[in-house]
Amino acid sequence: MVRPSWSRVVPFSAGVLLAIALTGCSLVGRAEGSTTPGQAGPASSASAPTGSRRVSLMQTLGADGPVRSLTVEPNGKWNCQDCAGDGVNSTGALTPEQVQRLQQMLADPGLANETDEARRYRLACIDALTSTLLIPPGLTITSQDCPGEERTPIAGEILLLITQATPAEVTG
Repeated sequence: MVRPSWSRVVPFSAGVLLAIALTGCSLVGRAEGSTTPGQAGPASSASAPTGSRRVSLMQTLGADGPVRSLTVEPNGKWNCQDCAGDGVNSTGALTPEQVQRLQQMLADPGLANETDEARRYRLACIDALTSTLLIPPGLTITSQDCPGEERTPIAGEILLLITQATPAEVTG
């Protein structure tokens, strides 16, 4: 009986977290979407492809672990909440090269094939690091650090770039 209840709790918890994150991102995206092009300026618009996108990352370690929330704006500025699971928030900016690389990956049409829906993704492990990329308008890509799980090529590179460029990963 314990096993079936855990198999329901983990997807449910992840689903609730994801729904909250998607709702927040869609509301914030509407407000900021109207001002982002004016803020980008001529230098940024030359280095980022047309239709620059924001990306958010939600990470949690296990069902009860702290939630790391990281948002990278189209201009490369990032904001991380509870970056190392210790309640500390951080801000910073990607380098122009990182911004260009990130925006190129976010514009890749192959990213649509890596979404949770396209892959029919299901969480496979309990107590694993779960990373969810939220890319407006409506792309959600989840991965877990589980033995045998293959990382999606484009989203995996996005995840690697933004986690290496920011201060910390979730710790237990």
